[in-house]
Amino acid sequence: MSIDNRSRHGDIVAPADRSWPGAHRRLLIGAAAVGVLVVGVQIFAWSRGYLGPLESLFGDYFLVPRSATMPWVGLALALVGLHTRERIYAVSAAVAIDVVVGSLRWAAGGPITMGTGGTWVTTAIAVYAVWKLTGERRGNVLRGVAFGALLVIAAKVAETWLELSILLGTNVWDQYVYLADQALGNPSWVMGRVVDAMGPLGAAVLDWIYVELPVAIIVVALFQLRKGWPSHHLLRTFLLIGLIGPIFYLLFPVVGPVFAFGPRGLGFQLGNYWPNVDARFDFARPSAMMFDDKAPRNCMPSLHTAWALALFIHSRSGPWWIRTLGSFWLVATLTATLGFGFHYGVDLVAGAVLALTIDAALRDPERGFGWFRVRLLLGGSALLGGLLLSYRFASVQMAEYASMFGPALIAALTVMSVAFYATFFARPGTALAVWGERGGDRDSVTGEGPGLPVR
Repeated sequence: MSIDNRSRHGDIVAPADRSWPGAHRRLLIGAAAVGVLVVGVQIFAWSRGYLGPLESLFGDYFLVPRSATMPWVGLALALVGLHTRERIYAVSAAVAIDVVVGSLRWAAGGPITMGTGGTWVTTAIAVYAVWKLTGERRGNVLRGVAFGALLVIAAKVAETWLELSILLGTNVWDQYVYLADQALGNPSWVMGRVVDAMGPLGAAVLDWIYVELPVAIIVVALFQLRKGWPSHHLLRTFLLIGLIGPIFYLLFPVVGPVFAFGPRGLGFQLGNYWPNVDARFDFARPSAMMFDDKAPRNCMPSLHTAWALALFIHSRSGPWWIRTLGSFWLVATLTATLGFGFHYGVDLVAGAVLALTIDAALRDPERGFGWFRVRLLLGGSALLGGLLLSYRFASVQMAEYASMFGPALIAALTVMSVAFYATFFARPGTALAVWGERGGDRDSVTGEGPGLPVR
């Protein structure tokens, strides 16, 4: 008996995947864990009078979406496992829904925005996969929906988490970080003046690039997923950075130069120094500052830097336009983080170390968990911990001996970067590759190393 693996539309249909029941169980367990987290965060939000993730999701479905971009980012990922014709139907339906619902909202006096269509259609794809599809194809479609939903839910939870950072971080450590940043020459003050010189148009472009970093992430991720689900892709690193990074907001509360030393401090700032005048306080005795209940304590480390660096790293194996996108978004994001006064230079160093450490834990899973990976994880974790401790307890010395500590910071980040490159990107046969225990040949088209199967 012959088996025809073609659907009535002519598409190749994969045979049933015997491993799907196990994947099904893992998906249900993961969904349950996310559900418990979301409900817990929502209960906390209710207790404090904050907007919680469930309320925010309700707004995406039936009221005004909090973001016009994120629902469409989620939909883009949900489309990965679909056939071309199904994607056309899904996108057309989402556009039509946004036009109709947006028009009704505007007619009722509401804002002109979009996102409802993306949310509804992503949900419809999940229902379609469970109801109509089977085997490996159902798993592939649901995996795309799951990643899309995780990105949206993560953004919702992050809003409440930032409120938690304010609640637990009533006193901020910006004076310490300002002194530590003396070792790098206070780059936020320098870039702040550069952005001022760019004028309103340049600032608007940088602001869009900063806010829409997820758009660039999705472009590179969709390129990686164009032929299926590889064993490692950008979304895994992006989500793990978003899961681990915010923990440090509670351990190391910092608001940033434009708040602590600039015009957005709502009266709690030391003065309107940023970006034109050096801050003035007793450099020999820095102290924690009580701050307002509006500015989130989300500086240390810079997650925008971590995400943009992960984007840059994952874009290296793509064609020229993907590599250009990754390079451009990294440079523009670093410029914006400093130039808008959201971060100090030392925040960026910590964010870069965090990104390299997390990606080292996930990259090339086929190579296992040997010493080549363990030393990067231990070294990166130790370096990040050492940086945070030095910013807090050696900031006076870092400012006093800037000519020594500045090069030391750059050297530490350079060593971490070279070790990462040697382990995952060095050309096989070179001394760096031997040290990084990297063998085999690189693909002539993608530039990837061996052992990166598409699943």
